Amino acid sequence: MSIERADQAAVKAADRAHVFHSWSAQAHLDPLPVQRAAGSSFWDYDGNRYLDFASQLVNANIGHQHPKVVAAIQEQAATLCTVAPGFAVDVRSEAARLVAERTPGDLDKIFFTNGGAEAVENAARMARLHTGRPKLLSAYRSYHGATGTAINLTGDPRRWASDTGTAGVVHFHGPYLYRSPFHATTEREECERALAHLEETIVLEGPDTVAAVVLETIPGGSGILLPPPGYLPGVRAICDRYGIVMVLDEVMAGFGRAGRWFALDHYLDQDTAPDLVTFAKGVNSGYVPLGGVAISAAIAADWDERPYPGGLTYSGHPLACAAAVATLGAMAEEGIVEHAAHIGETVLGPGLRALAERHPSIGEVRGTGVFWALELVRDRETREPLVPYRPRGDEGRPTAELAAACKRRGLWPLVAGNRLHVVPPCTIDAAEVEEGLAILDEALAVADAHTTAGATSAA
Repeated sequence: MSIERADQAAVKAADRAHVFHSWSAQAHLDPLPVQRAAGSSFWDYDGNRYLDFASQLVNANIGHQHPKVVAAIQEQAATLCTVAPGFAVDVRSEAARLVAERTPGDLDKIFFTNGGAEAVENAARMARLHTGRPKLLSAYRSYHGATGTAINLTGDPRRWASDTGTAGVVHFHGPYLYRSPFHATTEREECERALAHLEETIVLEGPDTVAAVVLETIPGGSGILLPPPGYLPGVRAICDRYGIVMVLDEVMAGFGRAGRWFALDHYLDQDTAPDLVTFAKGVNSGYVPLGGVAISAAIAADWDERPYPGGLTYSGHPLACAAAVATLGAMAEEGIVEHAAHIGETVLGPGLRALAERHPSIGEVRGTGVFWALELVRDRETREPLVPYRPRGDEGRPTAELAAACKRRGLWPLVAGNRLHVVPPCTIDAAEVEEGLAILDEALAVADAHTTAGATSAA
C-alpha cells in the first residue's frame, strides 16, 4: 500500500491488522483514520472535519501544523537528525534554557526524557536518592503515566491492573470540594482539612520514610481539579517541615494550558517553588516526543561529583528539542499563553457556565485557560455521577452516547469517567469556541436524557 495513495478503508485495515492500541480492548476498536490536520481541526479521508476539543491527548497546545514548528523540524532534520545525549547540541541547550527561564525559583537544570511518564520516573528516582528515603506519596485522583513507578503513583483506576502493592507508594485524598472527602462546604475548609489529612498521612507513615509528595498542579485526567487557595503553599510548608521533596507534575497543565506558562504560576512564587517539576506534552505540542524534569540547585548538586544513575538513548533528541525551541518561541512571540487565558476568561468559561444553566446533566463547571471540565451527573441535588467511578459493561453508555453525538456533529470530545473535558488548543479563536459550544449544546441533550430530570420529562 502506498502511503500517498492510501484511502480510509486501507488505512483502517492495516491498523486493525498490525497496530496494538493503548488502554483498549483490541477487538472492539473502530479507530478513525485521520488524513490531515491544521489549527484547531483535523480531517478524515472522506473530508469530514472535526473541531479538536481534546487537543488530541491534551498536548496539541499550539494547534496542528504550526508553520514555525514544522519548519524548525524540517531544518533540523536537514542538519542533524540524531546524536547521543552526551554531546552538546545547540537546540538541546536552547530548549533547556527556554524551559529553565520559565520555571520558578532555582529550577535551572533540565533533564530531558521522551515523555511525561519517564519524567515522573526520573523525578521519583531523584527524590529517593536525594533523601535516602523509599516512600512516595500521591493523590488518589491523579494520573502520572503508565511506566513502572508512574503507574503506581497514579491514583485513578488505570493503576489497578498494574499495582502490586510493593512500589513504595502511599495514596492520599487531595482537595475536591464538589465531592469533598472531608465533608467541607467551603474552599477554606477543604484546603485546611486536605492539608491536615496529608500531614497526618505523613506522620502515620513515618516522615523519615517519605521521599516525596508528587502532585499534579491541577489534576487533569481526574477532572481538572483546581486546588483551593493556599493548598499548594501549604503542601510546600509541610514538605519543608519534614525534609520531603515536593514534585509538581505539569505534564498536562503546563505551557499555556492553564493560561500561564506553568499552572503553578497561579499558586506559587519564587519562595514557594517546588523542588522538581515534570513536563511534556505542551512543551512542543507533541510534534516530536519530548518530556523532562526541571531540577532545583540543591538536588542537581547531588550529581556534581558522582554519576546520575539514569539516562535515555533519546534524551534531548535534536528533532524534539528543535520543535520545543520553535514552539516556545512562537508562544512568546504570538502571545499564545495570554490568548489562552483570555479565551478561557471571556469565551470558554462563560460559555460553559451558560450550558450548565440549560442542561441538568452538568453538575459543576471547573477550569482556567483552555483547561476545563464539565462534571456530569444524573441528579444535581444528590450529585450522583452520570456514570460510575469505573464504569463496567453498559454502565458507561451515557457518556459513550454523548461522545458519539459530538462526533456526529463534527466535534472531537474528551470524555473521562463522568466528565466531559473541554481542552482545545491554546490557539483556538473565539469563533471556533462558539462553534464547539453550539455543538455541545445540542449533544448534551443526550446526557440530559439519562438524568432524573430527563426521566421525569420523558414520563
